[in-house]
Amino acid sequence: MTAPSNHFVINGADGLTYRLAEQLSSRYGSPVVVLMTRQQRLTALDFEDLPGVRTVVVDRLDEAALGQANLATAAGLALTVQDDVGNIHVALQARDVAPGLRLVVRMYNTNLGHNIETLLGDCKVLSDAEIAAPALVASALGEVAANPVRVGRRTLIVARRADVAPNRVVCGLAVTDGQEGPSILPASDDIADLVLAEGDEKSNLESTQRIGATKPKRASWFGLMLTFVSAVASRKTRIAVTVVLGIIAAAGVALGMSLGLPGWEGFYSAAATVLTGPQPNAGYTTWQQALQLVLGIAGLAFIPLITAVIVEGSVRARLAVAQVRLQQPHVNHVVVVGLGGVGTRVLRLLHDRGIKVVAIAASEQARGVSLARELEIPLIIGEPSRESTLRMAGVERCRALMAVERADVSNLETALHGRNLQERLHVVLRLFDGDLAARVRRTFNLPLSRSVSYLAAPAFAEALMDREVIGTFSVGRRVLLLAEASVVPGSALEGKTIGEVDTPGMLRVIALTEFGEPRPLWRPAAGRRIGARDMLTVVASRDGLSNLVSRSART
Repeated sequence: MTAPSNHFVINGADGLTYRLAEQLSSRYGSPVVVLMTRQQRLTALDFEDLPGVRTVVVDRLDEAALGQANLATAAGLALTVQDDVGNIHVALQARDVAPGLRLVVRMYNTNLGHNIETLLGDCKVLSDAEIAAPALVASALGEVAANPVRVGRRTLIVARRADVAPNRVVCGLAVTDGQEGPSILPASDDIADLVLAEGDEKSNLESTQRIGATKPKRASWFGLMLTFVSAVASRKTRIAVTVVLGIIAAAGVALGMSLGLPGWEGFYSAAATVLTGPQPNAGYTTWQQALQLVLGIAGLAFIPLITAVIVEGSVRARLAVAQVRLQQPHVNHVVVVGLGGVGTRVLRLLHDRGIKVVAIAASEQARGVSLARELEIPLIIGEPSRESTLRMAGVERCRALMAVERADVSNLETALHGRNLQERLHVVLRLFDGDLAARVRRTFNLPLSRSVSYLAAPAFAEALMDREVIGTFSVGRRVLLLAEASVVPGSALEGKTIGEVDTPGMLRVIALTEFGEPRPLWRPAAGRRIGARDMLTVVASRDGLSNLVSRSART
């Protein structure tokens, strides 16, 4: 089967690849070829349910593999594998096969990526972690926006209407108090409680609101002692000491009661037996002799256990201090679970803003481990879905818990354990599956779920189609695009009014730059006419922007 011309090729197999293929095929009606290796196929999502998507599986990515995807006739190539060096290699091969091809490359190291853009030409480098991390941080801190967007000489922010002056509102973005989720781009700006407004980064940080924030519990002496014991003694050691002490206490009480000794004398007799061993006493009954022997045997086990606790505690205490585990109490902090690409970006953003953070990584090989140690952020290496690990991070006293590992099940398990420790815990979940996110929201009352691929895919899709997207805003699990579109002479938009272009729920024109004018006209009147070569700055959904681009092109 020969792929039709003007199709798009995507190299990858993960969630971002799936979301990008879904948008290109379903929303934009473009044929898509997903290219992957046999090794990537083992962990790939199922692309068979996407219309217009063909999967090509190869042994290795080389020029022959690119030929199987008909790259020479493609409209663009997206490299979405989480491998910066591998993506650069494939991009160089693609340049040899199709010198004028549009390239969109996923890279974690965006500093290197900007140089790659210049060298490869007609190339856009994007980081899904960099796109999604601000929205995740905003959700954790209870903010309505994460990063300001610079448009011309103005800085635009997302804010609650009550937090900005009326004359600074550019347009209404959403009504967020609906039972079925936010209603985006309403017909009337007046009913929107979430708005796009003029501001600066400082005002953006000051005009945030907390959502679902609860006052963390204060650290108790009992809690601190429990945390200390957990840090310096292993679980097996704690169980062994507890069992031996239980046996000693039970046998000691029984012996004292059988001898009719008062409290102190009974304790003294039992302690002397444990420490010095049982002494023969002809006056004891068989039952009392048995209890004395139990105390003696328990004493033989107790002394080595105490020695083991001291030795193990010394070693573990040194390691704990090195990992900043014992810097207790952690109070009013953010716990970040998962230090992959996204978690590492989140960690950096929180630290740069002066937010107290405790990080949890499943292994020493996680990407963000070195960054956490470099920034002296408290770091715990352990299974994040275990309640004991979350206790060590002080989740019962934290400000928010961010579960941002790649696996949905692991994130959900972490969130539920966190809720056990703090009933009204503010949780931000990274979930790929939209249906799972909706059911989790209803059943477990965990309303703040975000899909990294869902947040990042629109920017990748628009870049692949060579559209000028300035920024993205997340409203719940919806994504709005801030973009510019030039009106081609003879297009369907020429001669239309702003009111005729605005589409409730899909698109709102926020600025019009007339041809030949150096500055844009902000908030143009609904009756203002659009001329050829004018530039429209809009806030739109993905469907709204696609519709605008098609109407702005020559008919």
